[in-house]
Amino acid sequence: MKKNVKKIAFFIVLIASVTLVAFNRPGDKYFEIAKNIDIFASLFKEVNAYYVDEVNPNQVMKKGIDAMLESLDPYTNYIPEDEIEDFRTMTTGQYGGIGAVIGKRNERPIILMPYEGFPAHKAGLMVGDEIVSVDGIEVTSKATSDISKLLKGQSNTQVKVVVKRLGVPEKFEVVLTREKIKIDNVPYYGMVNNNTGYIKLSDFTSNASKEVKKALVELKEKGAKNIILDLRDNPGGLLSEAINISNLFIPKDKEIVRTKGKIAEWNKIYNALNAPVDTEMPLVVLTSSRSASASEIVSGVIQDYDRGILIGERTYGKGLVQATRPLTYNSQLKITTAKYYTPSGRCIQAIDYSHRNEDGSVGKIPDSLRVAFKTKNGRTVYDGGGISPDIEVGDRTIAPITSSLISKGLLFDYAGVYVLDHKKIKGAKEYEMSDAEYQDFIKWLANKEYDYSTKVENTLEDLVNFSKKEKYYDAIKPQVESLKAQISHNKEKDLMTFKDEIKEYLEEEIVSRFYLQKGVVEASFDDDEDVTAAIRIFNNPVEYNKLLQGK
Repeated sequence: MKKNVKKIAFFIVLIASVTLVAFNRPGDKYFEIAKNIDIFASLFKEVNAYYVDEVNPNQVMKKGIDAMLESLDPYTNYIPEDEIEDFRTMTTGQYGGIGAVIGKRNERPIILMPYEGFPAHKAGLMVGDEIVSVDGIEVTSKATSDISKLLKGQSNTQVKVVVKRLGVPEKFEVVLTREKIKIDNVPYYGMVNNNTGYIKLSDFTSNASKEVKKALVELKEKGAKNIILDLRDNPGGLLSEAINISNLFIPKDKEIVRTKGKIAEWNKIYNALNAPVDTEMPLVVLTSSRSASASEIVSGVIQDYDRGILIGERTYGKGLVQATRPLTYNSQLKITTAKYYTPSGRCIQAIDYSHRNEDGSVGKIPDSLRVAFKTKNGRTVYDGGGISPDIEVGDRTIAPITSSLISKGLLFDYAGVYVLDHKKIKGAKEYEMSDAEYQDFIKWLANKEYDYSTKVENTLEDLVNFSKKEKYYDAIKPQVESLKAQISHNKEKDLMTFKDEIKEYLEEEIVSRFYLQKGVVEASFDDDEDVTAAIRIFNNPVEYNKLLQGK
Protein backbone atom coordinates (compact mmCIF):
# COMPACT_ATOMS: atom_id res chain seq x y z
CA MET A 1 0.00 0.00 0.00
CA LYS A 2 2.75 2.42 1.04
CA LYS A 3 4.78 1.63 -2.10
CA ASN A 4 1.76 2.32 -4.32
CA VAL A 5 1.14 5.67 -2.64
CA LYS A 6 4.81 6.63 -3.11
CA LYS A 7 4.57 5.69 -6.80
CA ILE A 8 1.49 7.90 -7.17
CA ALA A 9 3.28 10.77 -5.47
CA PHE A 10 6.35 10.25 -7.69
CA PHE A 11 4.33 10.37 -10.90
CA ILE A 12 2.46 13.50 -9.73
CA VAL A 13 5.81 15.21 -9.10
CA LEU A 14 7.15 14.00 -12.46
CA ILE A 15 4.11 15.30 -14.36
CA ALA A 16 4.21 18.58 -12.48
CA SER A 17 7.94 18.97 -13.24
CA VAL A 18 7.41 18.37 -16.95
CA THR A 19 4.49 20.80 -16.92
CA LEU A 20 6.65 23.36 -15.11
CA VAL A 21 9.28 23.20 -17.85
CA ALA A 22 6.68 23.35 -20.61
CA PHE A 23 4.94 26.45 -19.29
CA ASN A 24 7.76 28.33 -17.59
CA ARG A 25 7.45 31.45 -19.72
CA PRO A 26 7.59 34.95 -18.15
CA GLY A 27 4.18 36.56 -17.82
CA ASP A 28 2.39 33.34 -18.71
CA LYS A 29 -0.32 32.38 -16.21
CA TYR A 30 0.39 28.74 -16.95
CA PHE A 31 3.66 29.13 -15.06
CA GLU A 32 1.63 29.93 -11.93
CA ILE A 33 -0.59 26.91 -12.55
CA ALA A 34 2.39 24.60 -12.97
CA LYS A 35 4.18 26.07 -9.96
CA ASN A 36 1.20 25.42 -7.71
CA ILE A 37 0.71 21.91 -9.06
CA ASP A 38 4.35 21.25 -8.19
CA ILE A 39 3.84 22.61 -4.68
CA PHE A 40 0.70 20.50 -4.25
CA ALA A 41 2.48 17.33 -5.39
CA SER A 42 5.46 18.02 -3.15
CA LEU A 43 3.16 18.65 -0.20
CA PHE A 44 1.31 15.39 -0.75
CA LYS A 45 4.62 13.53 -0.98
CA GLU A 46 5.73 14.95 2.39
CA VAL A 47 2.36 14.23 4.05
CA ASN A 48 2.39 10.67 2.76
CA ALA A 49 5.96 10.11 3.93
CA TYR A 50 5.86 11.66 7.38
CA TYR A 51 2.25 11.87 8.62
CA VAL A 52 1.82 9.81 11.79
CA ASP A 53 -0.97 7.58 10.38
CA GLU A 54 -1.41 5.85 7.02
CA VAL A 55 -2.82 8.20 4.37
CA ASN A 56 -5.53 7.09 1.92
CA PRO A 57 -4.59 8.83 -1.37
CA ASN A 58 -8.10 8.61 -2.86
CA GLN A 59 -9.75 10.20 0.15
CA VAL A 60 -7.14 12.94 0.57
CA MET A 61 -7.14 13.87 -3.12
CA LYS A 62 -10.95 13.82 -3.33
CA LYS A 63 -11.17 16.12 -0.32
CA GLY A 64 -8.61 18.48 -1.86
CA ILE A 65 -10.42 18.56 -5.22
CA ASP A 66 -13.82 19.10 -3.57
CA ALA A 67 -12.47 21.97 -1.45
CA MET A 68 -10.94 23.62 -4.53
CA LEU A 69 -14.16 23.39 -6.56
CA GLU A 70 -16.29 24.46 -3.60
CA SER A 71 -14.48 27.80 -3.65
CA LEU A 72 -15.94 28.42 -7.14
CA ASP A 73 -19.66 27.61 -6.90
CA PRO A 74 -21.88 24.73 -5.66
CA TYR A 75 -22.51 23.44 -9.19
CA THR A 76 -18.92 22.72 -10.25
CA ASN A 77 -18.25 19.18 -9.04
CA TYR A 78 -15.80 16.32 -9.45
CA ILE A 79 -17.52 13.03 -10.26
CA PRO A 80 -15.30 10.00 -9.53
CA GLU A 81 -15.81 6.74 -11.37
CA ASP A 82 -17.83 5.12 -8.57
CA GLU A 83 -20.37 7.97 -8.65
CA ILE A 84 -20.86 8.11 -12.41
CA GLU A 85 -23.95 5.88 -12.26
CA ASP A 86 -25.68 8.22 -9.79
CA PHE A 87 -24.82 11.16 -12.07
CA ARG A 88 -26.36 9.38 -15.07
CA THR A 89 -29.50 8.75 -13.05
CA MET A 90 -29.76 12.48 -12.33
CA THR A 91 -29.41 13.46 -16.00
CA THR A 92 -31.39 10.64 -17.62
CA GLY A 93 -33.87 9.73 -14.90
CA GLN A 94 -32.96 6.06 -15.48
CA TYR A 95 -31.49 3.39 -13.20
CA GLY A 96 -31.71 -0.32 -12.51
CA GLY A 97 -33.79 -1.05 -9.43
CA ILE A 98 -37.16 -1.89 -7.90
CA GLY A 99 -38.91 1.44 -8.56
CA ALA A 100 -39.72 2.88 -5.15
CA VAL A 101 -38.92 5.95 -3.07
CA ILE A 102 -37.61 4.98 0.35
CA GLY A 103 -36.98 7.08 3.45
CA LYS A 104 -36.86 7.03 7.23
CA ARG A 105 -39.87 7.36 9.55
CA ASN A 106 -39.05 7.21 13.26
CA GLU A 107 -35.66 5.74 12.37
CA ARG A 108 -37.27 2.93 10.37
CA PRO A 109 -36.54 2.45 6.63
CA ILE A 110 -39.93 2.76 4.95
CA ILE A 111 -41.30 2.58 1.42
CA LEU A 112 -42.67 6.08 0.93
CA MET A 113 -43.97 5.60 -2.60
CA PRO A 114 -43.81 2.70 -5.07
CA TYR A 115 -43.79 3.81 -8.72
CA GLU A 116 -46.82 2.48 -10.51
CA GLY A 117 -46.10 -0.39 -12.89
CA PHE A 118 -42.57 -1.14 -11.65
CA PRO A 119 -41.27 -4.16 -9.64
CA ALA A 120 -42.08 -2.93 -6.11
CA HIS A 121 -45.65 -2.03 -7.10
CA LYS A 122 -46.20 -5.19 -9.14
CA ALA A 123 -44.97 -7.29 -6.19
CA GLY A 124 -47.59 -5.71 -3.94
CA LEU A 125 -45.29 -3.57 -1.79
CA MET A 126 -47.19 -0.69 -0.22
CA VAL A 127 -46.62 2.78 1.16
CA GLY A 128 -45.60 2.30 4.79
CA ASP A 129 -43.98 -1.13 4.41
CA GLU A 130 -40.84 -1.34 6.56
CA ILE A 131 -37.70 -2.76 4.93
CA VAL A 132 -35.98 -5.12 7.38
CA SER A 133 -33.22 -6.58 5.20
CA VAL A 134 -31.96 -6.62 1.62
CA ASP A 135 -30.29 -9.82 0.36
CA GLY A 136 -29.77 -10.93 3.94
CA ILE A 137 -28.22 -7.63 5.06
CA GLU A 138 -30.02 -5.98 7.99
CA VAL A 139 -30.75 -2.38 7.02
CA THR A 140 -32.63 -0.91 10.00
CA SER A 141 -29.61 1.11 11.14
CA LYS A 142 -28.30 1.95 7.66
CA ALA A 143 -28.59 5.33 5.95
CA THR A 144 -31.23 5.69 3.23
CA SER A 145 -28.54 6.19 0.57
CA ASP A 146 -26.88 2.89 1.54
CA ILE A 147 -30.19 1.03 1.38
CA SER A 148 -30.86 2.50 -2.07
CA LYS A 149 -27.51 1.21 -3.31
CA LEU A 150 -28.38 -2.29 -2.10
CA LEU A 151 -31.73 -2.18 -3.90
CA LYS A 152 -30.26 -0.90 -7.16
CA GLY A 153 -28.47 -3.12 -9.63
CA GLN A 154 -28.42 -4.45 -13.16
CA SER A 155 -31.76 -5.07 -14.86
CA ASN A 156 -33.03 -8.66 -14.75
CA THR A 157 -31.14 -9.45 -11.53
CA GLN A 158 -33.01 -10.48 -8.40
CA VAL A 159 -33.02 -8.95 -4.94
CA LYS A 160 -34.60 -10.43 -1.81
CA VAL A 161 -36.32 -7.97 0.50
CA VAL A 162 -37.69 -8.85 3.94
CA VAL A 163 -40.64 -6.63 4.84
CA LYS A 164 -42.64 -5.86 7.96
CA ARG A 165 -46.20 -4.64 7.36
CA LEU A 166 -48.71 -3.15 9.76
CA GLY A 167 -51.50 -5.64 10.48
CA VAL A 168 -49.44 -8.64 9.32
CA PRO A 169 -48.07 -10.56 12.33
CA GLU A 170 -45.00 -12.07 10.64
CA LYS A 171 -42.26 -10.58 8.51
CA PHE A 172 -42.31 -11.84 4.94
CA GLU A 173 -39.85 -12.06 2.06
CA VAL A 174 -40.43 -10.65 -1.41
CA VAL A 175 -38.19 -11.58 -4.35
CA LEU A 176 -38.04 -8.74 -6.85
CA THR A 177 -36.56 -8.74 -10.34
CA ARG A 178 -34.89 -5.41 -10.97
CA GLU A 179 -35.89 -3.48 -14.07
CA LYS A 180 -34.66 -0.44 -15.92
CA ILE A 181 -36.52 2.31 -14.08
CA LYS A 182 -37.37 5.47 -16.00
CA ILE A 183 -38.65 8.19 -13.71
CA ASP A 184 -41.26 10.28 -15.48
CA ASN A 185 -40.57 13.98 -15.78
CA VAL A 186 -44.35 14.45 -15.83
CA PRO A 187 -45.62 12.33 -12.92
CA TYR A 188 -49.16 13.61 -13.44
CA TYR A 189 -51.38 15.42 -15.93
CA GLY A 190 -55.15 15.69 -15.96
CA MET A 191 -58.18 17.97 -15.82
CA VAL A 192 -58.64 20.17 -12.74
CA ASN A 193 -62.15 21.05 -13.89
CA ASN A 194 -64.17 20.94 -17.11
CA ASN A 195 -61.97 23.41 -18.99
CA THR A 196 -58.61 23.57 -17.19
CA GLY A 197 -55.79 21.11 -17.79
CA TYR A 198 -52.91 20.62 -15.36
CA ILE A 199 -49.37 19.37 -16.06
CA LYS A 200 -46.94 18.66 -13.21
CA LEU A 201 -43.33 18.82 -14.46
CA SER A 202 -40.89 17.64 -11.78
CA ASP A 203 -37.60 17.32 -13.74
CA PHE A 204 -35.86 18.24 -16.99
CA THR A 205 -34.16 14.93 -17.80
CA SER A 206 -34.15 13.46 -21.32
CA ASN A 207 -37.55 13.30 -23.04
CA ALA A 208 -39.12 15.87 -20.69
CA SER A 209 -40.33 17.94 -23.66
CA LYS A 210 -41.90 14.88 -25.30
CA GLU A 211 -43.77 14.10 -22.09
CA VAL A 212 -45.04 17.67 -21.75
CA LYS A 213 -46.07 17.74 -25.42
CA LYS A 214 -47.96 14.46 -25.07
CA ALA A 215 -49.75 15.77 -21.98
CA LEU A 216 -50.60 19.08 -23.63
CA VAL A 217 -52.02 17.47 -26.78
CA GLU A 218 -54.12 14.96 -24.81
CA LEU A 219 -55.50 17.65 -22.47
CA LYS A 220 -56.55 19.77 -25.45
CA GLU A 221 -58.30 16.72 -26.91
CA LYS A 222 -60.13 16.30 -23.59
CA GLY A 223 -61.47 19.84 -23.87
CA ALA A 224 -58.91 21.91 -21.99
CA LYS A 225 -59.27 25.61 -22.77
CA ASN A 226 -56.66 26.69 -20.21
CA ILE A 227 -53.41 25.08 -19.04
CA ILE A 228 -51.59 25.11 -15.70
CA LEU A 229 -47.90 24.15 -15.98
CA ASP A 230 -46.64 23.36 -12.48
CA LEU A 231 -42.89 23.97 -12.09
CA ARG A 232 -42.91 24.28 -8.30
CA ASP A 233 -39.89 22.66 -6.60
CA ASN A 234 -38.50 21.64 -10.01
CA PRO A 235 -34.68 21.88 -9.67
CA GLY A 236 -34.05 22.01 -13.41
CA GLY A 237 -31.89 19.81 -15.62
CA LEU A 238 -31.05 19.71 -19.31
CA LEU A 239 -30.92 23.05 -21.16
CA SER A 240 -32.11 21.38 -24.37
CA GLU A 241 -35.31 20.21 -22.67
CA ALA A 242 -36.02 23.70 -21.31
CA ILE A 243 -35.66 25.06 -24.85
CA ASN A 244 -37.97 22.43 -26.35
CA ILE A 245 -40.62 22.87 -23.64
CA SER A 246 -40.61 26.65 -24.13
CA ASN A 247 -41.00 26.01 -27.87
CA LEU A 248 -44.33 24.23 -27.22
CA PHE A 249 -45.85 27.63 -26.38
CA ILE A 250 -43.64 30.02 -28.39
CA PRO A 251 -43.61 30.52 -32.21
CA LYS A 252 -40.88 28.96 -34.31
CA ASP A 253 -37.66 30.99 -34.75
CA LYS A 254 -38.22 33.06 -31.60
CA GLU A 255 -35.22 33.38 -29.29
CA ILE A 256 -35.53 31.16 -26.22
CA VAL A 257 -32.27 31.72 -24.38
CA ARG A 258 -28.67 32.75 -24.97
CA THR A 259 -25.54 31.69 -23.11
CA LYS A 260 -22.39 33.73 -22.50
CA GLY A 261 -19.16 32.47 -20.96
CA LYS A 262 -15.37 32.78 -21.03
CA ILE A 263 -14.95 30.85 -24.28
CA ALA A 264 -16.51 33.03 -26.98
CA GLU A 265 -16.89 30.11 -29.39
CA TRP A 266 -19.23 28.44 -26.91
CA ASN A 267 -21.56 31.43 -26.64
CA LYS A 268 -24.79 30.62 -28.39
CA ILE A 269 -28.30 31.85 -29.09
CA TYR A 270 -30.95 29.12 -28.93
CA ASN A 271 -34.10 29.69 -30.98
CA ALA A 272 -37.36 27.78 -31.20
CA LEU A 273 -36.77 25.22 -33.96
CA ASN A 274 -40.18 23.58 -34.19
CA ALA A 275 -43.78 24.52 -34.78
CA PRO A 276 -45.45 25.16 -31.38
CA VAL A 277 -48.38 23.16 -30.05
CA ASP A 278 -50.31 26.23 -28.90
CA THR A 279 -49.53 29.97 -28.78
CA GLU A 280 -52.98 31.27 -27.81
CA MET A 281 -54.45 29.15 -25.01
CA PRO A 282 -54.43 30.97 -21.63
CA LEU A 283 -51.46 29.66 -19.65
CA VAL A 284 -50.43 29.84 -16.00
CA VAL A 285 -47.00 28.70 -14.81
CA LEU A 286 -46.72 27.88 -11.09
CA THR A 287 -43.36 28.67 -9.47
CA SER A 288 -41.82 28.31 -6.01
CA SER A 289 -38.62 29.39 -4.29
CA ARG A 290 -37.18 25.99 -5.21
CA SER A 291 -37.91 26.27 -8.94
CA ALA A 292 -34.43 26.59 -10.43
CA SER A 293 -32.29 26.60 -13.56
CA ALA A 294 -34.25 25.08 -16.49
CA SER A 295 -37.50 25.86 -14.63
CA GLU A 296 -36.45 29.50 -14.60
CA ILE A 297 -35.64 29.47 -18.30
CA VAL A 298 -39.16 28.27 -19.13
CA SER A 299 -40.73 30.71 -16.64
CA GLY A 300 -38.62 33.59 -17.97
CA VAL A 301 -39.48 32.83 -21.60
CA ILE A 302 -43.22 32.65 -20.87
CA GLN A 303 -43.03 35.95 -18.95
CA ASP A 304 -40.75 37.79 -21.41
CA TYR A 305 -43.03 37.03 -24.36
CA ASP A 306 -46.15 37.75 -22.26
CA ARG A 307 -47.32 34.27 -23.23
CA GLY A 308 -48.79 33.47 -19.81
CA ILE A 309 -49.11 34.44 -16.15
CA LEU A 310 -46.67 33.33 -13.46
CA ILE A 311 -48.23 32.54 -10.06
CA GLY A 312 -46.53 31.57 -6.80
CA GLU A 313 -43.17 32.59 -5.35
CA ARG A 314 -40.01 34.18 -6.71
CA THR A 315 -37.81 31.42 -8.17
CA TYR A 316 -34.45 30.29 -6.80
CA GLY A 317 -32.17 32.40 -9.00
CA LYS A 318 -29.79 29.94 -10.72
CA GLY A 319 -28.69 31.48 -14.00
CA LEU A 320 -25.61 29.32 -14.51
CA VAL A 321 -25.02 26.69 -17.20
CA GLN A 322 -22.98 23.52 -16.58
CA ALA A 323 -21.21 21.18 -18.96
CA THR A 324 -19.41 17.91 -18.30
CA ARG A 325 -15.78 17.36 -19.26
CA PRO A 326 -14.18 13.88 -19.35
CA LEU A 327 -11.24 13.23 -17.05
CA THR A 328 -8.86 10.30 -16.76
CA TYR A 329 -9.82 6.99 -15.11
CA ASN A 330 -13.49 7.30 -16.18
CA SER A 331 -14.12 10.31 -13.95
CA GLN A 332 -15.77 13.56 -15.01
CA LEU A 333 -15.88 17.23 -14.15
CA LYS A 334 -19.21 19.06 -14.09
CA ILE A 335 -18.22 22.68 -14.55
CA THR A 336 -20.02 26.01 -14.83
CA THR A 337 -19.21 27.32 -18.31
CA ALA A 338 -21.65 30.17 -18.87
CA LYS A 339 -24.56 32.28 -17.68
CA TYR A 340 -27.88 32.20 -19.48
CA TYR A 341 -30.01 35.15 -20.50
CA THR A 342 -33.76 35.16 -21.17
CA PRO A 343 -35.19 36.81 -24.31
CA SER A 344 -35.54 40.23 -22.62
CA GLY A 345 -31.80 40.16 -21.89
CA ARG A 346 -31.87 39.45 -18.17
CA CYS A 347 -29.71 37.00 -16.25
CA ILE A 348 -31.54 35.89 -13.14
CA GLN A 349 -28.50 34.54 -11.23
CA ALA A 350 -29.11 35.54 -7.60
CA ILE A 351 -25.63 34.97 -6.14
CA ASP A 352 -22.35 36.45 -7.40
CA TYR A 353 -19.82 33.72 -6.63
CA SER A 354 -16.96 35.74 -8.14
CA HIS A 355 -17.13 38.29 -5.32
CA ARG A 356 -16.89 36.72 -1.88
CA ASN A 357 -16.77 38.22 1.59
CA GLU A 358 -13.60 38.00 3.67
CA ASP A 359 -14.89 34.89 5.39
CA GLY A 360 -15.53 33.20 2.02
CA SER A 361 -19.31 33.56 2.18
CA VAL A 362 -21.41 34.93 -0.65
CA GLY A 363 -24.59 36.94 -0.55
CA LYS A 364 -27.56 37.46 -2.82
CA ILE A 365 -27.70 40.48 -5.10
CA PRO A 366 -29.78 43.12 -3.25
CA ASP A 367 -33.04 44.20 -4.86
CA SER A 368 -31.67 47.76 -5.12
CA LEU A 369 -29.02 46.56 -7.62
CA ARG A 370 -31.39 44.59 -9.85
CA VAL A 371 -31.62 46.00 -13.38
CA ALA A 372 -34.95 46.55 -15.15
CA PHE A 373 -35.79 44.97 -18.51
CA LYS A 374 -38.93 45.01 -20.67
CA THR A 375 -41.17 42.18 -21.84
CA LYS A 376 -42.67 42.04 -25.33
CA ASN A 377 -45.66 44.14 -24.17
CA GLY A 378 -43.47 46.59 -22.25
CA ARG A 379 -43.94 45.20 -18.75
CA THR A 380 -41.01 45.79 -16.40
CA VAL A 381 -39.11 42.71 -15.20
CA TYR A 382 -35.83 42.46 -13.32
CA ASP A 383 -32.61 40.47 -13.41
CA GLY A 384 -30.43 39.12 -10.58
CA GLY A 385 -32.55 37.25 -8.09
CA GLY A 386 -34.85 34.77 -9.74
CA ILE A 387 -38.06 35.26 -11.71
CA SER A 388 -40.71 37.21 -9.83
CA PRO A 389 -44.29 35.95 -10.36
CA ASP A 390 -47.02 38.18 -11.77
CA ILE A 391 -49.31 37.08 -8.93
CA GLU A 392 -47.49 36.32 -5.70
CA VAL A 393 -48.88 33.66 -3.39
CA GLY A 394 -46.78 33.39 -0.24
CA ASP A 395 -45.42 30.22 1.29
CA ARG A 396 -48.16 28.68 3.37
CA THR A 397 -47.70 28.64 7.16
CA ILE A 398 -49.25 25.72 9.02
CA ALA A 399 -50.28 25.52 12.66
CA PRO A 400 -47.73 24.17 15.18
CA ILE A 401 -49.95 21.17 15.96
CA THR A 402 -50.16 20.24 12.27
CA SER A 403 -46.40 20.62 11.89
CA SER A 404 -45.86 18.39 14.92
CA LEU A 405 -48.20 15.67 13.65
CA ILE A 406 -46.38 15.68 10.30
CA SER A 407 -42.83 15.73 11.70
CA LYS A 408 -43.58 12.95 14.20
CA GLY A 409 -44.93 10.80 11.37
CA LEU A 410 -48.32 10.43 13.05
CA LEU A 411 -50.39 11.34 9.98
CA PHE A 412 -48.29 8.90 7.94
CA ASP A 413 -48.74 6.15 10.53
CA TYR A 414 -52.48 6.66 10.93
CA ALA A 415 -53.00 6.39 7.17
CA GLY A 416 -51.63 2.84 7.49
CA VAL A 417 -54.05 2.10 10.33
CA TYR A 418 -56.92 3.54 8.26
CA VAL A 419 -56.16 1.20 5.35
CA LEU A 420 -56.57 -1.85 7.60
CA ASP A 421 -60.25 -0.98 8.12
CA HIS A 422 -61.02 0.42 4.66
CA LYS A 423 -60.50 -1.67 1.56
CA LYS A 424 -61.42 1.16 -0.77
CA ILE A 425 -62.32 4.86 -0.76
CA LYS A 426 -63.86 7.33 -3.19
CA GLY A 427 -61.76 8.74 -6.02
CA ALA A 428 -58.80 10.95 -5.09
CA LYS A 429 -60.63 14.17 -6.04
CA GLU A 430 -63.85 13.21 -4.25
CA TYR A 431 -62.50 11.59 -1.08
CA GLU A 432 -63.18 13.46 2.15
CA MET A 433 -62.72 12.16 5.68
CA SER A 434 -65.98 12.18 7.67
CA ASP A 435 -66.29 13.83 11.09
CA ALA A 436 -66.73 10.39 12.67
CA GLU A 437 -63.52 9.19 11.05
CA TYR A 438 -61.70 12.28 12.29
CA GLN A 439 -62.89 11.48 15.81
CA ASP A 440 -61.42 7.99 15.40
CA PHE A 441 -58.12 9.65 14.52
CA ILE A 442 -58.29 11.81 17.68
CA LYS A 443 -58.91 8.70 19.80
CA TRP A 444 -55.92 6.98 18.19
CA LEU A 445 -53.76 10.00 19.09
CA ALA A 446 -54.67 9.76 22.78
CA ASN A 447 -51.51 7.92 23.84
CA LYS A 448 -49.16 9.39 21.20
CA GLU A 449 -46.45 11.96 21.88
CA TYR A 450 -46.63 15.11 19.75
CA ASP A 451 -45.95 18.05 22.03
CA TYR A 452 -45.13 21.42 20.50
CA SER A 453 -44.73 25.10 21.31
CA THR A 454 -46.58 27.92 19.63
CA LYS A 455 -44.83 31.10 18.49
CA VAL A 456 -46.80 33.09 21.08
CA GLU A 457 -45.60 30.75 23.84
CA ASN A 458 -42.00 31.07 22.66
CA THR A 459 -42.28 34.86 22.53
CA LEU A 460 -43.66 34.97 26.07
CA GLU A 461 -40.81 32.75 27.26
CA ASP A 462 -38.33 35.21 25.71
CA LEU A 463 -40.09 38.02 27.57
CA VAL A 464 -39.71 36.14 30.87
CA ASN A 465 -36.00 35.52 30.27
CA PHE A 466 -35.26 39.13 29.34
CA SER A 467 -37.30 40.50 32.24
CA LYS A 468 -35.37 38.30 34.66
CA LYS A 469 -32.04 39.51 33.28
CA GLU A 470 -33.14 43.14 33.58
CA LYS A 471 -34.67 42.65 37.07
CA TYR A 472 -38.26 43.44 36.00
CA TYR A 473 -39.74 39.98 36.37
CA ASP A 474 -41.00 40.27 39.96
CA ALA A 475 -42.95 43.40 39.05
CA ILE A 476 -44.72 41.81 36.07
CA LYS A 477 -44.93 38.20 37.32
CA PRO A 478 -48.71 38.22 38.07
CA GLN A 479 -49.51 39.53 34.58
CA VAL A 480 -47.12 37.05 32.95
CA GLU A 481 -48.62 34.08 34.82
CA SER A 482 -52.12 35.22 33.86
CA LEU A 483 -51.07 35.57 30.23
CA LYS A 484 -49.42 32.14 30.30
CA ALA A 485 -52.65 30.57 31.48
CA GLN A 486 -54.61 32.26 28.70
CA ILE A 487 -52.31 31.30 25.81
CA SER A 488 -51.16 27.89 27.00
CA HIS A 489 -52.02 25.54 24.16
CA ASN A 490 -54.42 22.68 24.60
CA LYS A 491 -53.96 19.71 22.28
CA GLU A 492 -57.60 18.65 22.31
CA LYS A 493 -58.72 22.20 21.57
CA ASP A 494 -56.12 22.64 18.80
CA LEU A 495 -57.21 19.40 17.17
CA MET A 496 -60.63 20.96 16.64
CA THR A 497 -59.47 24.54 15.96
CA PHE A 498 -57.20 23.35 13.14
CA LYS A 499 -59.40 20.43 12.12
CA ASP A 500 -59.74 21.46 8.46
CA GLU A 501 -56.01 21.88 8.02
CA ILE A 502 -55.12 18.60 9.75
CA LYS A 503 -57.80 16.74 7.76
CA GLU A 504 -56.37 18.12 4.53
CA TYR A 505 -52.92 16.63 5.17
CA LEU A 506 -54.36 13.41 6.59
CA GLU A 507 -56.61 12.94 3.56
CA GLU A 508 -53.60 13.25 1.24
CA GLU A 509 -51.75 10.58 3.22
CA ILE A 510 -54.76 8.25 3.04
CA VAL A 511 -55.26 8.88 -0.68
CA SER A 512 -51.59 8.05 -1.31
CA ARG A 513 -52.22 4.51 0.00
CA PHE A 514 -54.95 3.88 -2.55
CA TYR A 515 -54.00 6.04 -5.56
CA LEU A 516 -50.25 6.57 -5.12
CA GLN A 517 -48.48 9.65 -6.49
CA LYS A 518 -51.18 10.66 -8.98
CA GLY A 519 -53.81 10.49 -6.27
CA VAL A 520 -51.83 12.81 -3.99
CA VAL A 521 -51.72 15.45 -6.73
CA GLU A 522 -55.47 15.21 -7.41
CA ALA A 523 -56.32 15.27 -3.71
CA SER A 524 -54.41 18.55 -3.30
CA PHE A 525 -56.33 20.51 -5.95
CA ASP A 526 -59.09 21.78 -3.64
CA ASP A 527 -56.66 23.14 -1.05
CA ASP A 528 -53.86 24.32 -3.35
CA GLU A 529 -53.75 28.12 -3.13
CA ASP A 530 -51.71 28.47 -6.33
CA VAL A 531 -54.09 26.28 -8.33
CA THR A 532 -57.04 28.20 -6.88
CA ALA A 533 -55.43 31.49 -7.93
CA ALA A 534 -54.85 30.10 -11.44
CA ILE A 535 -58.49 29.07 -11.84
CA ARG A 536 -59.60 32.45 -10.53
CA ILE A 537 -57.54 34.30 -13.16
CA PHE A 538 -58.73 31.95 -15.93
CA ASN A 539 -62.32 32.74 -14.94
CA ASN A 540 -61.59 36.44 -15.36
CA PRO A 541 -60.25 36.88 -18.94
CA VAL A 542 -60.31 40.67 -18.64
CA GLU A 543 -57.99 40.58 -15.61
CA TYR A 544 -55.79 37.96 -17.31
CA ASN A 545 -55.27 40.17 -20.36
CA LYS A 546 -54.73 43.28 -18.23
CA LEU A 547 -51.89 41.54 -16.41
CA LEU A 548 -50.25 40.55 -19.68
CA GLN A 549 -50.58 44.11 -21.01
CA GLY A 550 -49.11 45.55 -17.83
CA LYS A 551 -52.24 47.56 -17.02
